[in-house]
Amino acid sequence: MKIYWIGIVLFFGVSLSAQQTNDLKLWYTNPAGTVWENALPLGNGFQGAMVYGNIEKEIFQLNEATVWSGSPNRNDNPNAKQALGEIRNLIFQGEYKKAEKLINENIITKKSHGQMFQPVGNLELSFSDQHNFTDYYRELDIEKAVAKTTYKVNGITYTREAFTSFPDRVLVIKLSADKPGKLSFRAHFTSQHKKQEITINGTNELSLSGTTSDHEGIEGKVKFNALAKFKVKGGQINTTGNSIQIEGADSVLIYVSIATNFINYKDISGSEKELAKSFLNKAFDKNYDKMKQAHIAQYQKYFKRVTLDLGTSTASKVPTDERLANFRNVSDPSFVTLYYQYGRYLLISSSQPGGQPANLQGIWNAGMTPAWDSKYTININTEMNYWPAEKTNLSEMHEPLLKMIQELGQTGKETAKVMYGARGWMAHHNTDIWRINGAVDGATWGVWNAGGGWLSQHLWEHYLYTGDKKYLESVYETLKGAADFYADFLVKDPTNGWLVVAPGNSPENSPAAHQGSAVTAGSTMDNQIVFDVFSSVIKASEVLGKNKQYTNSLKTLRNMLPPMQIGKHNQLQEWVDDVDDPKDNHRHISHLYGLYPSNQISAYRTPELFAAARNTLLQRGDISTGWSMGWKVNWWAKMQDGNHAYSLIQNQLTPLGVNKEGGGTYNNLFDAHPPFQIDGNFGCTSGITEMLMQSSDDAIHLLPALPDALKEYGEIRGLKARGGFEIKDLKWKDGKLIALTIQSNLGGNLRLRTPNEIKLKNNKELKTAAGKNPNVFYQTEEVKKTLIAAAATIKPLDINSTNLYDIETEKGKIYSFVIK
Repeated sequence: MKIYWIGIVLFFGVSLSAQQTNDLKLWYTNPAGTVWENALPLGNGFQGAMVYGNIEKEIFQLNEATVWSGSPNRNDNPNAKQALGEIRNLIFQGEYKKAEKLINENIITKKSHGQMFQPVGNLELSFSDQHNFTDYYRELDIEKAVAKTTYKVNGITYTREAFTSFPDRVLVIKLSADKPGKLSFRAHFTSQHKKQEITINGTNELSLSGTTSDHEGIEGKVKFNALAKFKVKGGQINTTGNSIQIEGADSVLIYVSIATNFINYKDISGSEKELAKSFLNKAFDKNYDKMKQAHIAQYQKYFKRVTLDLGTSTASKVPTDERLANFRNVSDPSFVTLYYQYGRYLLISSSQPGGQPANLQGIWNAGMTPAWDSKYTININTEMNYWPAEKTNLSEMHEPLLKMIQELGQTGKETAKVMYGARGWMAHHNTDIWRINGAVDGATWGVWNAGGGWLSQHLWEHYLYTGDKKYLESVYETLKGAADFYADFLVKDPTNGWLVVAPGNSPENSPAAHQGSAVTAGSTMDNQIVFDVFSSVIKASEVLGKNKQYTNSLKTLRNMLPPMQIGKHNQLQEWVDDVDDPKDNHRHISHLYGLYPSNQISAYRTPELFAAARNTLLQRGDISTGWSMGWKVNWWAKMQDGNHAYSLIQNQLTPLGVNKEGGGTYNNLFDAHPPFQIDGNFGCTSGITEMLMQSSDDAIHLLPALPDALKEYGEIRGLKARGGFEIKDLKWKDGKLIALTIQSNLGGNLRLRTPNEIKLKNNKELKTAAGKNPNVFYQTEEVKKTLIAAAATIKPLDINSTNLYDIETEKGKIYSFVIK
């Protein structure tokens, strides 16, 4: 592979040390006790475990990604089609409450509102001889995906180590003591499931079998089997009732496998016992050290693609829970690094090819009836889970979501037809492992029908990063189906003639001017999503050279969508009518979808809308639930306001309870909605990336929102950008770019936006960019002209001056830019 050197290397005095191993550990000097959010998460995308690190009773709380209540089912409400016309008339007449009543009666499902992600149970190890311990330490090494606990009792050092093997799909636990014959404990399974059986197989194997719960009239039919098999060095192993007793061992290995009868969302005919046994048998005779080595190697294949160094300080020398408590008041840049990489760790651990997507809690849940059923909430939360996937070089982790979207594209065809008489496919605001598409919960949430439209953009995003035309061809019909639904569902607003989504809402907000009802027509978010759906299908059709007449029809429809509007408070309007309340601090700011994750609102292409979006953010305020703060980090990064984005990271990295209006972080760095939702973790990892590099608005923008707290120096390697570009190295000092290396995997024009000037070698000037970026992956669709209320006094913002360059690249070559 050739390397093109552009510029000369600049030596700088401050050393950027390699990412320190100690900075990539969560560590503590106390056990988790009885608090689940103190335990440490392990996962391999299929199997999850929470490790408590308790001395007398160690707990490994177990999950498996397909252990859900219920069984294959549909929850469409066929009454919707007949009531649709009357509901629309009421909305257009301003009778929102009456429309809401009809929606609850005719659109919201009369069947299941979605099933629940449920735990398997616990593997518990009881140590009757370990009471007075000292020198306690536990850690989660996110560089290796291994948890470890050490402590001393009566001068003996005990060590416990655990990992969920990526190659072998088993949880492996090693217990050891530094003196022979000192390990004695009782092991047993516990489970909350009503339908369960715990047995002993032979002399060294525990079995927990069960069936998941019935829920909302849907019979639980997922059968699971968890097996724990013990390999003892020295000592004795005996069975007592439904437990296994270890006496006087030198060390013990425990292999835990879990499987279910789930094959896919419509087939649960598998054999959970045969599958669990096959995983266990393949792993049991393997050497522990070699298994651990293979596990780390497969994990690091993903994790080590991106490294981040933001420097360190003395604040990093204390346990993680203390760092969390101190973070708002001290300089601790490496804590940002840890939190950033923890998000990537959680995505790798909860979303693997061939498995299920990360749900509302990733893959970790201890409750039989978790908050919001731990489903896939697709009016923001599921999408946010995958914001880091492409840009932080984890495209493979995106695959389970992309597969789920295609499955929803199949189940959603019937929903579109039965409920709305429309072609294509759709989904409302929630789904589950059975790929339901019907409207759940109530009109305030459930009538929103853009879940499928928003999700479809993930299919398009994956193409924008990879340039894989074969993949694009494989998902084209799903993309097109999302557009077909809107082409049939849109209706003309009698007041202004625009095509609008009706009924819809702006999740999950209810303006007082609409009688306190969330039901509306033509919310700004709906309009933005329809715009993106049409635009991506138009572009995909052009890339694949098909359906020109069809795309022309979509362009016609797109031109009839409402424009974005600036209201009397200089805000981006959330609804078609100017009814925003500047004192509204609702956690959802859904109409800023157009700023992020979409790129319809731009500092350079739509400056008035950009300024209005900032006013909306200021009016809504900072403090909110965890996932909402995660989204706000991304928005303020797009605003190129690094200090504001960083202040939100400080708010997020605050112990639960400090922020009066919710949000914050648990001691194990899980996001607190509260309760725990994993989306805030993923949202912040995405937001930190957006602070350092953006590639959505016509160019790769470097250091667009670098906060003062991180300006001194830093380095990041391995980020991905649209168009197949990879940031092999990006360094800065005193807020200025000092070194840059980019690999072009697809070729084409590389447009760079930089905070300071860069030059070609021999001091030759780079080509200054002008006009549209010729790279097809960066060509944006122009939104309709903004409507500005007569009372508004909006002015474009002063933004940081930048330099814009074009470099024509060749596929597979590396280009190094370093500042003079």
